[in-house]
Amino acid sequence: MKSVLLIGLGRFGCYVAQALNEQGDEVMAIDRDEERVNDALKFVTNAQIGDSTNERFIDSLGVRNFDLCIVTIADNFQSSLETVSLLKDCGAKFVLARVSDDTHAKFLLRNGADDVVYLEKQMAQWTAVTYSNDNIFDYMELSDEYAIYETPVPKSWVGKSVLDVDVRRKHNLNILATKIQEVIKPLSGPSHVFSSSENLLLLASKKDIQKYFKKVF
Repeated sequence: MKSVLLIGLGRFGCYVAQALNEQGDEVMAIDRDEERVNDALKFVTNAQIGDSTNERFIDSLGVRNFDLCIVTIADNFQSSLETVSLLKDCGAKFVLARVSDDTHAKFLLRNGADDVVYLEKQMAQWTAVTYSNDNIFDYMELSDEYAIYETPVPKSWVGKSVLDVDVRRKHNLNILATKIQEVIKPLSGPSHVFSSSENLLLLASKKDIQKYFKKVF
């Protein structure tokens, strides 16, 4: 369980607050809008009306006591920048900030943000990858080079084992787990026999996954 200071109770901020609450974290939520604050009280530990660009207000929150500070202000560049800077000046351990574009991200990282969330860019990437290839059901980017892909079992693999198809040597990828409906099971070992009812969770570079698709589908 972590103690979290969440600044900004727009739609995204509310979703974050609810998700943190569901996993048992303690959340202090901040927003300038009284109605938003009141609406959030049912799923946060505490909430206050306040201006996150006011140094006295930020200092009064005891920022050092929080494990994580999340700034979800993305529609006001100046407020976002000032809030992140003040949090770090007041001793915040880790500041995660939502950004609206690459320039926003660059300035926030330069001014103290430990990491940023670029929702529009991440969602655009996910949409492009999953809907441009009929053999990708889901996708999670791990770095600029590597990602985890959910794909069907190739027809030529059904009834064969991991050892039979020699996945790592032939395709330079790793099978992390299999998935049947919503149940994920870590791969049992090289003796696992593939079935048409399961999907695969593959760890691969973006270059190697494209080569794999051309060879087996």
